[in-house]
Amino acid sequence: QVRLVESGGGSVQAGGSLRLSCTASGYSKIDNCMGWFRQPPGSEREGVAAIASDDYQTYADFVKGRFTISKDSAKNILYLHMDALKPEDTAMYYCAARDWFRNGNCLDGGPGRYDFWGQGTQVTVSS
Repeated sequence: QVRLVESGGGSVQAGGSLRLSCTASGYSKIDNCMGWFRQPPGSEREGVAAIASDDYQTYADFVKGRFTISKDSAKNILYLHMDALKPEDTAMYYCAARDWFRNGNCLDGGPGRYDFWGQGTQVTVSS
């Protein structure tokens, strides 16, 4: 059984930083995508950043230069380091995983292509 558990969310002032973690268990696909998505209040879920099993990273334009995705494959932990946070980054952040067939990047097709999801961790940025 695949299980993804996020942690690290919280409240921070604009300009601050947070690091989210996602601990994965039960998922052993060699060719995979691991991604971070977010859902602001009243909005649809959107892709933030993703990393393929070959370490290729993809970022949404609105986080480029501010957020960094990384992973510790030995510990099965996915990270999202967020700097220069803005109030518009306020959202529930989700970790997700899916198989990757080595075609396109891991944000292609949006959240609907992901099979496994965590429960989310709330990030609130105040001005």
